[in-house]
Amino acid sequence: MNALDKNNLSARTIVPFLADIFERRGGEEYLGESVTMAEHMLQGAFLAEQGGEDEMIIVAALLHDVGHFTSEFGTFSMDDTQDKYHEEAGARILERFFPQAVVDCVRYHVAAKRYLCATDPKYLGQLSVASLHSLKLQGGPMSAGEVAEFEKHPALQAIVKVRRFDDAGKVADMATPAFRHYAPMIQRVVDAHCSTV
Repeated sequence: MNALDKNNLSARTIVPFLADIFERRGGEEYLGESVTMAEHMLQGAFLAEQGGEDEMIIVAALLHDVGHFTSEFGTFSMDDTQDKYHEEAGARILERFFPQAVVDCVRYHVAAKRYLCATDPKYLGQLSVASLHSLKLQGGPMSAGEVAEFEKHPALQAIVKVRRFDDAGKVADMATPAFRHYAPMIQRVVDAHCSTV
């Protein structure tokens, strides 16, 4: 299966499609960081799992950056002068198969960075150079009005949790399980959702 099949996915093929992305493209550089794309996403999931989070958070942490691979605008680089909206690209791939909570964590993880920059005085100073560069392209810290609106989101706490796992998943040489460890969990989340729609 390749990326061209993304328009013909089903509840039975979404997990193999995601596994294929991790296999083919996971070794790509992650935005100027010291980890690859797959290492970054697997670290987020592993940290969520180690922290005792539920499967929705673990799966969202694992898949939050899948839009870097599926965006029609391509992947981010430090030379970019415009945002590529990877969060929206990822949410669009997942929204037919995953519960709203997972999709929202993917769709709003960039907004959560902007939110935390505006509301947590320590947060901005902890961002990597690459994350600061992308922050500029993504609109910078939220305004007071944007903060107030974002705080109304029913999944705010989950979105912020996934954002924090995103930020933590940038450790060189961290040992994590492979994607196949999470595949049954992802399928359970997909099956539970698709059985109710």
